[in-house]
Amino acid sequence: MLPATLKNMKTYKAPWSVSLIIISTLTTALCMGFAGTMIVGNRWVHPRWIQLWPAVLSLVLIIRAALFTIRGYTITTDALLIHRLFWKTRLPLAGLRSARHEPYAMRRSLRTWGPDGVFSFTGEYNNKALGIYRAFVTDKHRTVVLKFSDRRKVVVSPEKPEEFAHEIGLYCAKSVVVSEMNNLKRLSDQLTI
Repeated sequence: MLPATLKNMKTYKAPWSVSLIIISTLTTALCMGFAGTMIVGNRWVHPRWIQLWPAVLSLVLIIRAALFTIRGYTITTDALLIHRLFWKTRLPLAGLRSARHEPYAMRRSLRTWGPDGVFSFTGEYNNKALGIYRAFVTDKHRTVVLKFSDRRKVVVSPEKPEEFAHEIGLYCAKSVVVSEMNNLKRLSDQLTI
């Protein structure tokens, strides 16, 4: 029999959009081609490290971007786990106010930090509709917007966005109940003083 915490976990894949596949493939090919050309070509450059460091840098950039790719999402009893290549990023669900499937949430967004389109659309973005938000996205047409009581916004792109929004939305009600109970407790404590 599984523990209660494992029974309540629901996992969703993070499918790649066509644009993400094209951008990632072209960027990888360009960086690998550049690295190969720098390593094999121009053997007359001395010292050799002057020729090799740009090749190594381009390979490091691709490897770093690949490490931060999004493989999927798991909803637990208290957090959203974002599956990376070798680890999971934990996003606590405390204070979650709403979860809505908004297919064009990232439209006209300006990236302020993070890799944009190389293995994922990850980092901090800004647009008129959402303001500043954090993205963990692989397909900009499957986006779900999570809004928290502290004004944070997070955008994710699970395989079944409507089902995901509904499933994670169940935690909004729990969050509101806990928040209201805390408010009542504070009020009660103030009245007894």
